[in-house]
Amino acid sequence: MEAKVIIIGGGLAGSEAAWQLAERGFRVRLYEMRPVQTTDAHQTDRLAELVCSNSLKSDQQPSASWLLKEELRRLKSLLMVAASEARVPGGQALTVDRVRFAEVVTDAIEGHRNIEIVREEVRGIDPSQPTIIATGPLTSGALAGAIAELTGASRLFFYDSISPIVDAHTIDRSVVFAASRYDKSLDGTGDYLNCPFNKLQYEAFVDELLAAQAVEAHIPNDVPYFEACLPIEEIARRGRDTLRFGPMKPMGLIDPRTGRRPWATVQLRQENLRADSYNLVGFQNHLKFGEQKRIMRLIPGLENAEFLRFGQIHRNTYINAPALLTPTLQLKKHPSVMFAGQVCGVEGYVESIATGLVAGLLMAAQLQGKTPQAFPRDSAIGALCHYMAHAETKRYQPANIAFDLFSPLGYDITDRKVRHGAICDRALAQFDAYAAEYV
Repeated sequence: MEAKVIIIGGGLAGSEAAWQLAERGFRVRLYEMRPVQTTDAHQTDRLAELVCSNSLKSDQQPSASWLLKEELRRLKSLLMVAASEARVPGGQALTVDRVRFAEVVTDAIEGHRNIEIVREEVRGIDPSQPTIIATGPLTSGALAGAIAELTGASRLFFYDSISPIVDAHTIDRSVVFAASRYDKSLDGTGDYLNCPFNKLQYEAFVDELLAAQAVEAHIPNDVPYFEACLPIEEIARRGRDTLRFGPMKPMGLIDPRTGRRPWATVQLRQENLRADSYNLVGFQNHLKFGEQKRIMRLIPGLENAEFLRFGQIHRNTYINAPALLTPTLQLKKHPSVMFAGQVCGVEGYVESIATGLVAGLLMAAQLQGKTPQAFPRDSAIGALCHYMAHAETKRYQPANIAFDLFSPLGYDITDRKVRHGAICDRALAQFDAYAAEYV
């Protein structure tokens, strides 16, 4: 089958872009190098595999994360449909069974008559061919070199980390209790398991964490971690109480055994529909596997835990988007080439899905002989694309969707929730007008 559009990368952005184009009648050739070439983080060959958390963040209105999801749902995002079908309890967050999520996406892409999946590594780019590069943070070395050659820019990257997963059957339920912070679970029953620390237990845990053996260093001193996903040992080095004001904060939780708030808490989030595995929320780390097992078993309720996956560090590759891309995600020098997902400098699952959807829609417009139109500045999708195209080039860092990416309202609202609601109302009004004209 002769492909109209080449999409490189079968992750979140690439899968969404392929679906949007195929649904509009365009033939797509989707390249995914797994399983021919694997990565340090992926475990399967499925499309749209979630390699870090299983949370797509807040789905509570009005929040910036909810707003971005709402816009995607209005555009009939395949991956938002998959997330709905694979949803598991997660309080205010949209959390999914990662296996089911990837299965839904893979089945849809494989079953579409306009999509051909090619399982091989792409090592070069033809800028005359309509192409969407959506290779994500784990772009292969050869392709990263081709991107650098095409753009004339050297690669940028930082280091990210993933959390351990524990076997649910090995959690001590006489110690661990179910609750969501401030009782904000969807059904009022508590969507997280909580491991409560008293002060002595917390101090002992921090002592052992600070003394633990890390994996041999392979990260250059001038390459930063992503601040929103720091390894716990890095957080602990910033002060003894930093963890309990960060990923181990006990706020909004009451231990039913004592009737009091714990000194610190580790939250466990359900990984799949069977509830047979749990993710240690915010507990990404770079420790040796043996050390991880020893130290994680110091957590109350996990003394006999068996781990299905240990924490790891992986490289995230991304381009300097404001120097290279337009707000329509096209390369300034090669408009037939678009970038989508984490490789263009967004951080987060839903943000990656959003840029994939944008690339798919605007590539379709370009192939129809139309001029691709950027999304409105103050829609969630538009705010994200505006940041990528207009951020300061010398200090460009990946960004999640957040209200500070939007322009000011132009009038003061002191109540934060009301202010956020007004930003959401403005965004959806702009978004709906855009969608009616261009989608």
